[in-house]
Amino acid sequence: MSRRTSRRTEPSWHVAEDLAARYAAGAVPETDAWSLEKHVESCAACAVRVSAAVRAGAAGPVLTSVRTELLASLGHAPEAPAPGPLGRWARLWWSAGPALRGSWLVAVVLVVGGAFGLAHGAGVQGARSWLLAVSPLLPLAGVAVSYGRHADPLHEITAATPSGGLRLLLTRTAAVLAVCVPLLTACGALLPRAAGSPGAAAWLLPGLALTLAALALGSFVGCRAAAATLGGGWLLAVARSLVGAPDAAGVAPYVTGPAVQGVWAAAALACAALLALRRRSFDHLETR
Repeated sequence: MSRRTSRRTEPSWHVAEDLAARYAAGAVPETDAWSLEKHVESCAACAVRVSAAVRAGAAGPVLTSVRTELLASLGHAPEAPAPGPLGRWARLWWSAGPALRGSWLVAVVLVVGGAFGLAHGAGVQGARSWLLAVSPLLPLAGVAVSYGRHADPLHEITAATPSGGLRLLLTRTAAVLAVCVPLLTACGALLPRAAGSPGAAAWLLPGLALTLAALALGSFVGCRAAAATLGGGWLLAVARSLVGAPDAAGVAPYVTGPAVQGVWAAAALACAALLALRRRSFDHLETR
């Protein structure tokens, strides 16, 4: 009976052009308008159709003016819409948001440059270990600046949209990992390997587990506080390999070996499960 009921409650209709036009003109009864608004939350095609009708109607100039004033108050210059593929790339860049802009990219470049400087400039044998100790912190920093009222000036508006919440946070986290994983792993592979130092990819599971832990903990305390807490804990754990000249095997106990990697994999799965259970918490605005 429950399966039949769930099938009957699924929307089996779409918004026609005339209904979208009447909705934009305010000529739709309240119950029909509520049904339409509920439907476009889960139907992208109808959402585009209704949005186009509203922009083409009497409310279009008002919405454009409000958007322009809002962007101007935030220091954003008005941009002309980019047609075709450029428009899609612009929307993708907006989805990546703060995760791929600003100081975080500078931090990635400085870490990579510092590792090469230690290895090839100063001749430090444990440069790879130093890089592996710092690498898990970069995804955490990316998560911290990816989502929340401290990171996004349009957070209140973004969080209220159907594509906001955990979906947008995961999109931005994926953008962070797409930069960190190949760049830091390739950098580690190019550094000279001293005896006893971990492999270049040894940081991947710890980095993934810490990133998922930051997302899960962020559902309780916010992304910035979660990333700072976990990043501080990791630094305390590997402080010995970061003080003074990096030791060749200083970070090895935390990232090397089947048992250690198995623990990180189990931690990643547990954090992913907790994140799935807490997914609705990102639909609300942060209070911290």
